[in-house]
Amino acid sequence: MKNYKTHDYEGLIAETIQFNSANGDSINAYFAKPLHKGKFPCVVLIHHLPGWDELYKEFTRKFAHHGYIAICPDLYFREGNGSPDDVAAEVRSKGGVSDEQVIEDISGAVDYISKLDISDGKIGLFGTCSGGRHAFLLGCSTDKFDAIVECWGGNVIMDESSTNEKQPVSPSSLTANFSGSLLGIFGNEDTSPNPKQVNEHERLLKAENKDFVFHRYDGAGHGFNYYDRPIYRQEQSVDSWVKIFDFLDNKLRS
Repeated sequence: MKNYKTHDYEGLIAETIQFNSANGDSINAYFAKPLHKGKFPCVVLIHHLPGWDELYKEFTRKFAHHGYIAICPDLYFREGNGSPDDVAAEVRSKGGVSDEQVIEDISGAVDYISKLDISDGKIGLFGTCSGGRHAFLLGCSTDKFDAIVECWGGNVIMDESSTNEKQPVSPSSLTANFSGSLLGIFGNEDTSPNPKQVNEHERLLKAENKDFVFHRYDGAGHGFNYYDRPIYRQEQSVDSWVKIFDFLDNKLRS
């Protein structure tokens, strides 16, 4: 917390809740909020393909610690109850979840948090890997978000051979519709997206005169802030979190 001083009160609550997707389904989410008084901006988290796991629940608490209302829906809730690895494997076997369903679930999460009496009405979106792709797609499909953080979103740039029934369009083809502000975080050793795809992503955003900034890290590949995996890179991860919170504070608190 940028303005935190050691004698300040500090506290948060985190728990599993249920909310209604925009399609009417009731699904689980991990929810965290600060306990000190006031109204707060919100951040919706879109988890990665490894699933609704401990890492993303820690990320959710991290945002609450920094003074945001945070919610991370379980996008794989319908696939059964089990370990995150087992449920994610089931999702992979079915070719992932559909873009339409993700948009509905995240829209439902936005409706839930925006109606809380402690919400100040400002809403951000955060996603990594497949969640980064979904974050950009949401930014092109709705104007509900003031700020979006896309971390190494794979398949933002898709050719026709890569699209399918669940992912019918390349998010990059919708760039003209993007609303809000975008922060992109990428590793230069990543293969999905690779640097060439990131360049194309940036070119399209510039061509449409969108509000965005990209940060690219040498010595880092995909998922470099996943502290629980060998792909973790401490220096790059620490710097990326500084940039993420500076961006969100600027867009959601100013």
